[in-house]
Amino acid sequence: MTDLFDLQYPVGRFVPPGNITAEDRSLHIQTLRLLPGDLRAAVNGLSDAQLDTPYRPEGWTVRQVVHHVADSHANSYVRFKLALTEECPAIKAYDEAAWAKLADSGLPVEVSLRWLDAMHERWVELLESMSEEDFQKAYIHPKMGQQKLETTLALYDWHSRHHTAHITRLRERMGW
Repeated sequence: MTDLFDLQYPVGRFVPPGNITAEDRSLHIQTLRLLPGDLRAAVNGLSDAQLDTPYRPEGWTVRQVVHHVADSHANSYVRFKLALTEECPAIKAYDEAAWAKLADSGLPVEVSLRWLDAMHERWVELLESMSEEDFQKAYIHPKMGQQKLETTLALYDWHSRHHTAHITRLRERMGW
């Protein structure tokens, strides 16, 4: 039996890295490059009933997880662009749980998978164009304070693996 922590954090909690090197950033960018295909593979062949199965008790359904990844990564992409074009801008937080209950979270997952394909192509292009100085730029999150882009990049590497693992581990447990 898997405990609730393992179900909720299948790759562990995010731990902000200390010293982030260019090689670390390259690996994080590679995770973002691969995320659309990895997520597509994770849901490949699932029926609507399987997509509407929560990955853990009282957790989101697989469908909601896919749409959440698209929502979250779109917000992060915009935050990167704001931080690159403004001096430490204040960004707006959003209620992820409320967004997951909106009508568009019931759409076929392919809608968000296509969006992730295009958005990640643009995001990776942007990330690969950034200088060392650019990765030191930051934005102000209303609840988390100042967030450097290099740390946010590491967070979204983790976020990609975290939510993909929610789906792949559920498939393993269910024998799908």
